This record gives sequence, structure tokens and C-alpha cells, in this order.
Amino acid sequence: MKNLLPDFDICRNEFKKYSLDLSYEMYEKFDVYANFLVEYNKNVNLTAITEPTEILIKHFIDSCLILNYINIPNNSTVIDVGTGAGFPSIPLKIVRPDLKITLLDSLAKRITFLQKLCDKLKIEAEFIHGRAEDVAKMSEYREKFDFSCARAVANLSVLSEYCIPFVKVGGCFIAMKGPSECISDSENAIGILGAEIKSVHGYMLGADLRNIAEIKKISHTPTKYPRNCGQIKKKSL
Repeated sequence: MKNLLPDFDICRNEFKKYSLDLSYEMYEKFDVYANFLVEYNKNVNLTAITEPTEILIKHFIDSCLILNYINIPNNSTVIDVGTGAGFPSIPLKIVRPDLKITLLDSLAKRITFLQKLCDKLKIEAEFIHGRAEDVAKMSEYREKFDFSCARAVANLSVLSEYCIPFVKVGGCFIAMKGPSECISDSENAIGILGAEIKSVHGYMLGADLRNIAEIKKISHTPTKYPRNCGQIKKKSL
């Protein structure tokens, strides 16, 4: 199979720019990922980013940058809520094979893609086809994870209602956000859900400003949350 990503030395240097390490074994996995993503994207809409260098930076490096800002202990459990094409959890798993990842998405076609991708990458993961507000009510998933994460456009109050119920007390919700949202506006919602904003890490990805919000779970989420999708959309916390 012809490499889609730039050659190894170029990719390793890009990772180094962001203080990240890239082994040749990781590079090979990322290249398989990029190839499969671009090919599958022709039939199933997974991403608008298909140019190889943009995939490298805007998908793979951006996902891995979590590790520069958040301390994720060995063998942590991570649920990726609304994972889409597997970001950020699958790149994290490539560079941190010890992590135990669960991929949640409401679209069956995306889950099928992720299952095939993980098979190609020889990566172990749990796959859940369902809506976050339903799955978060299930006893086998509620408050069972060390970390939840999301890289989504919904505002942080909404994302928090979907993601915080999955996290154990003492764990964290990791929210990857763009520069346009004032993260402190979600403090009240986060508090209602049993968490607090521990820190916000700003960084540049190329010419773009990004933020990673580290939200610490400090008490149990009240059982009525998350509400159903209609209620959440009608009025965020």
C-alpha cells in the first residue's frame, strides 16, 4: 500500500514541533489510519479534512496534544463521546497502547468504520452504537470511566451534560474546543453535573488557537442528568 502521509522523517519532525514523540511503528499505524479514512470517506461522510498533511496535523497531532496537558495515568479507561472518525481516542491509543478506550457514536455507519479500522490497526476497543444521553443512564457505563473526552462543536454546557455522567468521581472530562467559546460561561452547568473546571490549556495548532478544558468530577451527577435530547436542545443548563 502506498503511503498517504508524508514520509516518516517529515511526520516525526511535525510531531516534534509540538513536543510529541513518533516512532516508526506509530507512523505506520497512522498511515494505515489515514489511508483507510480517506478511502472510506468516499462513501460515508466522516471528515471534511482529507489532505494528508492536514490529516496529520488537524486530526492526529491535535488528538495527541491532550497528552501534553492532561496527566492520564497508565491503564486509564477513556470513553470518546460522539467519536465520529475516532478522534481523539484512536490516535491516543496509537501512542498510548495501555489506554482502554470505548468509542461511542449514534451513527451505525461510523461504528462499522471504527470496528474495521481498529481491526486493521490491531487495536482493542469497545464500540457502542447509541445516543450519549441514553447510554449514560445505563449502569454498566454511568460513572465508570476515568476520563471522557469529546471534540465537538456543541457548546460546553451541552457537551458537559452528555459527557460528565460517564466519569467516576475523581476522574476528568476532557473537552477540546475552538477559540470562539468562553469556557467560563459553562461553570454553572458543570457545577450542577458534579464537576468543576480544573484548568483550561490554550495552544496553537498551526495558525489556529485551540483550547483543552480539564473538568474534574468532584461529586456524583444527579440521576436526572443527562436529560433527553429535546430538553437539552431546548434549554441548556
